[in-house]
Amino acid sequence: MLSGLFKIALVSLITGAGLSAFDITAADILADLGLTPESVLALIERGVAWAIPNIVLGSMVIVPIWLVIYLLRPPRS
Repeated sequence: MLSGLFKIALVSLITGAGLSAFDITAADILADLGLTPESVLALIERGVAWAIPNIVLGSMVIVPIWLVIYLLRPPRS
């Protein structure tokens, strides 16, 4: 997993350097999409505000089920 994250970071760095060489900024790309950095941040905040309660609610069901299955599993030799 760490190797994959390193590869993504490296390719992102190379791509960012290439776009920077052509004088293309993130604000330019967002403007072409009709967005502003503030609206993107607001969308991310709304997404996190929606996801966190649902993750907690789901884990209240999944974790006890996983624990019971883990405890009832036959021992390995």
